[in-house]
Amino acid sequence: MTQTLPVAINLYPDKGLAAYARTVNSLPVLSAEEERELANRYHTRNDLEAARQLVMSHLRYVVRIAKGFGGYGLPQADLIQEGNIGLMKAVKHYDPARGVRLMSFAVHWIRAEIYDYILRNWRIVKVATTKAQRKLFFNLRKTRTRLGWMNQDEVARLAKNLNVSTEAVQEMEARLASPDVSFDADNSEDDDDSFRAAPAGYLPDMRFNPERVVAQRDHEVTREDSLKTAMAELDARSRDIIQRRWLDEEKPTLHELAAEYGVSAERIRQIEKKALDSMKNLLTA
Repeated sequence: MTQTLPVAINLYPDKGLAAYARTVNSLPVLSAEEERELANRYHTRNDLEAARQLVMSHLRYVVRIAKGFGGYGLPQADLIQEGNIGLMKAVKHYDPARGVRLMSFAVHWIRAEIYDYILRNWRIVKVATTKAQRKLFFNLRKTRTRLGWMNQDEVARLAKNLNVSTEAVQEMEARLASPDVSFDADNSEDDDDSFRAAPAGYLPDMRFNPERVVAQRDHEVTREDSLKTAMAELDARSRDIIQRRWLDEEKPTLHELAAEYGVSAERIRQIEKKALDSMKNLLTA
């Protein structure tokens, strides 16, 4: 399916989104029978041309869905590209025997890809990582009745509607209201006050903190000693395989070790796995 991606994306090289929208809107719309036939061809014979036609005929819907996410300040072209990826995933998993049209099935895949893209790119620091936070991220704006901070009644109502805690609502509201801040001071400002106001001016550099350096060194020594102890518990062949496959700079392949020991590559893999499991048990004991 990834082979169809360049076709979908390159419909508008150097011509802008308006030209792309006109192009995809001019593509023929498939009837239910044509859609079912193409889907069957793709799933029964792996006919990529059939998959390409399914994707191309539905690109117009991706554009419409992507327009609904224009309030996040991200390039519309990027949103469309992500939506196109969702569309292709939908075509790959679509089963015409269920009696559902492709677009009804694909809309969830398209939105999911766009949601994921927004969460990854809306801020330098992720604002939503849990399921509840993602739900809040996409519902907080449209459920608010006015600008400004929400009062307690609004917070409670939104928390109840989305089945999350009031604390989660307040935390997400604070996250959305906090802009990204440059770590360094603005290069155009030379006074000391502007530098001290930036995080680079007041956050300490802990890389060379003596306590941290000593603790890191002790941790490395302890880890190295534990590794040596675990290696010593292995038989000579297993120890040699682990050493050469995981610790040496020049790492031989399974087939190279198999030829050297006169066994199959699968046998080398089994020995390696058994040795790693044994070492893991010793290191976590």
